[in-house]
Amino acid sequence: MALLQIHEPGQTPTPHEGDIALAVGIDLGTTNSVVAISTGGAPEVLRDEDGEALVPSIVAYAPDGSAIVGGLARTLLLDRPDSVVGSIKRLMGRGVEDVKGLAGTLPFDMDPSGEGETGMVRLKVSGLTLSPVEISADILRALKQRAEQHLGHAIDKAVITVPAYFDDAARLATKDAA
Repeated sequence: MALLQIHEPGQTPTPHEGDIALAVGIDLGTTNSVVAISTGGAPEVLRDEDGEALVPSIVAYAPDGSAIVGGLARTLLLDRPDSVVGSIKRLMGRGVEDVKGLAGTLPFDMDPSGEGETGMVRLKVSGLTLSPVEISADILRALKQRAEQHLGHAIDKAVITVPAYFDDAARLATKDAA
């Protein structure tokens, strides 16, 4: 899903040809996330099959790397706490030095080998080494799938909220996750 498609003036002969009058918005939250659409100016929060609008921002991983997002992941916290990650938004765009003071207080382990190629802290989850971007991408993927199921077609554009306190690194990490 691309966040932005930027064109210089005059480089796109028909700038909105083929666009559907649809806006998809995602609130990627620390605790919960939500996806909504707006068609014809009326917003609609998209719900799952149980009628739930909020998706817990929690991801559980199997050793093969497959991800379970949301309420089911939250239920796995008791049985498999080493395979579940939550509140990942707090680590977006942060390096090992930035979060050193949090070590031991987080419900998951940081990779002792340090930062990945992005310079961002990496976490040990279910035998995997993952960045906050990869974990956030799994949450965004689940929200995108919810929107696509509701709409009946693929989406490739969305607006994703970020807090005002996010610095450039955290904003870029969120964009990379998308």
